[in-house]
Amino acid sequence: MLQQEEIRQLSNEFENKSPQEILTWAIDTFWPQIAMSSSFQTQSMPLLHMAKQIRHDVLIFFLDTGYHFWDTLTFREKIAADWKLNVIDLYRDSRWDVFARQHTRTLPNEDANLCCYLHKVQPMQIALKDMQAWVSGIRRDQTATRAKAQILELQDDGLLKINPLLNWTKADVEAYTQEHALPVHMLTKVGFRSIGCAPCTAIISPAEQNDRAGRWEGRGKTECGLHTDMFHKKHVADLGNELRLDVSSMIEKKE
Repeated sequence: MLQQEEIRQLSNEFENKSPQEILTWAIDTFWPQIAMSSSFQTQSMPLLHMAKQIRHDVLIFFLDTGYHFWDTLTFREKIAADWKLNVIDLYRDSRWDVFARQHTRTLPNEDANLCCYLHKVQPMQIALKDMQAWVSGIRRDQTATRAKAQILELQDDGLLKINPLLNWTKADVEAYTQEHALPVHMLTKVGFRSIGCAPCTAIISPAEQNDRAGRWEGRGKTECGLHTDMFHKKHVADLGNELRLDVSSMIEKKE
């Protein structure tokens, strides 16, 4: 297993490497205990395209929150079938089913942090337990939080997070997409920029430059939690003041 100093040195070296080189190293080094996560947005396509050329059977996690646009699910199915990808759908812990169903229509607005934790963060934490490496498609030009990321990031539990596209820009994604004639998510054609769950994604003005615009508008969020400190919190109780709903009774039941 790589040590912290080795990871730091490699991460610095990778600043001058292409995403393909970084991804090839990652898959070769950690196979088979490596997985990718993908939202199957247009901006996710280059990394998926690179991965399938290295190993078509690399494990890809897709978070099925129950709130996705039908177009996203259709797009995910088509790409997985056409490219013969090894996609695994992740769902919330079944112990939260009753609570989530009681709040299905209101949860994204009542408590967006709790909704993201139950439907994205926690399922990903569980899925990655037996993995040594996790490949993400985040870029530094997307948000202030992501601007501080490193290409290699060692997690508290020993998992290595790898961000091959970190130095790419929106223009790089568009150029690669055009060069390889990659499929485009249909909702981008009607004004959506960054496409997440339907209750938390809005159409934006064409003049808007922010690549993540239209997500969680008015809710004080720019990230779901997969790429923030929230991912390091292994229990809902650890969220503390980040929650708006009282879930103490649910927490007690799970102890």
